[in-house]
Amino acid sequence: MSQRTLHRVRTLLCGLAFACGPGLAGGAGTVELITGDEAQLPPAARLISRGGITRGPSIKVVSPQPDGRVRVPFDLTVDFQAHGGSRIDPDSVKVTYLREPLVDLTSRLQTGISEAGIQCAGVTVPPGKHDIEIEVTDRDGRTRSETASFTVAE
Repeated sequence: MSQRTLHRVRTLLCGLAFACGPGLAGGAGTVELITGDEAQLPPAARLISRGGITRGPSIKVVSPQPDGRVRVPFDLTVDFQAHGGSRIDPDSVKVTYLREPLVDLTSRLQTGISEAGIQCAGVTVPPGKHDIEIEVTDRDGRTRSETASFTVAE
């Protein structure tokens, strides 16, 4: 089974189950990714990472649109692609809300994470601007991170 097919199957299962893990809070069909209290925390200082000599995995945030305005609930869709014949290690994926202190969101999305990416329908977050860092490592130990920024309309 190809990675793309596996990703689609997981997406379907996630939708049928009306959840993407233990982060449920907003009722059937929603995943509370960020709580109101977490959204009130001050923004974290942004770190600039420099690329290494080897090429780490690619991370593409498909939804929500980067730097876009969204309404809740929305679908969180992120595609991963390994390079150089390697494969993504799904257990290495880490999703962090960039607030002070940092908030680990990985467990709230756990069943939506696969080698192909992250797929989770019905995500809710409070209104405002949000920055989420997604980090992934391939089976050869190469790591890459990408920051997804989006604003939720009130």
